[in-house]
Amino acid sequence: MMTKPIWNLESLFAGGSSSPDFAAFVEEAEAGCAALLKELQTSGDSVPDERLLAGWTAKLQETLARLREADSFVACLTSQNLSDKRAVGWTEKIQTLAARYKQASDLFDAKLSLVPDSNWEAWMAQSELAAVLFPLSEKRDFAKEKLPPALEAVASELAVDGYHGWGEHYNMVVGKIAIAWEEDGSTVHLSAGQAANKLDDPSQAVRDAMAAKWEAAWAEQADLGADALNRIAGFRLKLYGLRGWSDPLKEPLAINRMSRQTLDAMWEAVEGSVEPLKRYLALKARMLGKDKLSWHDVDAPVASTQSKIPYNEAASLITDAFAQFSPRLAELARTAFADDWIEAEDRPGKRPGGFCTSFPIGRQSRIFMTYSGTPGNVSTLAHELGHAYHAQLVQELPPLAQEYAMNVAETASTFAEAIVSDALLSRAESDAEKLALLDERLQRAVAFCMNIRARFLFETRFYDRRASGMLEATELGELMTEAQREAFGDELGGWHPHFWASKLHFYLTDVPFYNFPYTFGYLFSTGLAAVAAKEGEAFAERYDALLRDTAVMTVEELAFRHLGVRLDEPEFWNDAVAKAVSDVDAFAALCKP
Repeated sequence: MMTKPIWNLESLFAGGSSSPDFAAFVEEAEAGCAALLKELQTSGDSVPDERLLAGWTAKLQETLARLREADSFVACLTSQNLSDKRAVGWTEKIQTLAARYKQASDLFDAKLSLVPDSNWEAWMAQSELAAVLFPLSEKRDFAKEKLPPALEAVASELAVDGYHGWGEHYNMVVGKIAIAWEEDGSTVHLSAGQAANKLDDPSQAVRDAMAAKWEAAWAEQADLGADALNRIAGFRLKLYGLRGWSDPLKEPLAINRMSRQTLDAMWEAVEGSVEPLKRYLALKARMLGKDKLSWHDVDAPVASTQSKIPYNEAASLITDAFAQFSPRLAELARTAFADDWIEAEDRPGKRPGGFCTSFPIGRQSRIFMTYSGTPGNVSTLAHELGHAYHAQLVQELPPLAQEYAMNVAETASTFAEAIVSDALLSRAESDAEKLALLDERLQRAVAFCMNIRARFLFETRFYDRRASGMLEATELGELMTEAQREAFGDELGGWHPHFWASKLHFYLTDVPFYNFPYTFGYLFSTGLAAVAAKEGEAFAERYDALLRDTAVMTVEELAFRHLGVRLDEPEFWNDAVAKAVSDVDAFAALCKP
């Protein structure tokens, strides 16, 4: 498969951040949102009839689709070039549009809450509304727990230059990272994304050198990062307090449509993964000639040499692996590669990390990452293609029925990773190759059961402390190290105190607690993989049906309907954790004494 690692944004809106088509699109979206907002504001306090509610629902969904389209385009622009000042200007404009949409949505929700139960049930019985019954009922119920619409509107307005502004401030901090690095006899300056790839280099010397430079670089920006993080958390806590919410997890749990009982059951099971994963980490340390791994050794390859996987080869590997599970999934991958949906070029000036964003009107997705040829890069690519497949499956549904939460979104992506891993392992010919693949699988188990747990522990404790005042950068480093030690069972010999500064996820304002949904998705997909192994080809249809339902029911209902399991009880999670760490014995058997 021949494809280039540069995405095509021109087919969406020609002209990049200077696109006249995009400017016109945003102007239309602003006008439509403003008209809806005015209509809702002047509709009075009487109970709306079915005709009004149906009309508002249609207009709200049209505005939502346009907002998502615009937001996705701007996310692509700002990620591909951190120096694109015009794109940064668009970011603020789209955030303002999002604030207007939220005002309209809050007013709409308040109107829904005025409808008596008897009228509501009759309205919801209309066949044309069946596809959005769940999200509309969800909005109606949640409206009763928020501030009056006028106050929520003020909060949304102030959030653009306050709350969201601090989140955008992080991009400026990242843009200041330029790490000096000796390469081919000359000094180059690596962006954060390029430098991060060096942290899992096969060479211990390279990893050690970059880890020291990486920690120092983020230490230099720590005060700026701490200021942003404190302000973001402070805004959330103040708004939650005004709403009468005492638990900072209330909103992220509601967003992810899951109960606290399910979250607790999952983390309780994850604690059972610590000892077997500690065994794996100890074995890996021995293979690398160390008493204990350092933080930056966890994702290091176990082989002394590691051949790079060219981008085109990775494209073929992923597509072939997907085809073993589902022709539809493979076709999505072919389309993504052939139509240039993917920005993977290794160059300066890009944002670190990876993401997939969908365009509901254009009915396409775009994937962003920095590809340098490592097995981890291949996994990231498969992961993001899983997101794109999920988006494709729901694109025929109404916009409100496409709004699935992060936890189930991560299910599709980690399931795609597992498909690629299983296919590669099944055709591995040497013990060394099998060992490397098992290592990669166990790295994922460590990431989701240890690393993500450390992030959750850190953020939970940070919010507890932040309620009493701002924390200095040194205090955040202490909290981070403490959380890492607990999550990893104190198995590592070196930690990453400034991880809180380097990780984008802590600074996102759209989704608070951007951590536990990853573990949910990983373990939920592990359970799905077990079912798929038993059922074979027949499971692909059930898998697609499950993904289509992800925005129209709670995760507990989703699991029970499609898998017949209870997520708020420990059995499913314990089985998933057991499967996740089951590769440790195979890894140990292949380790050389």
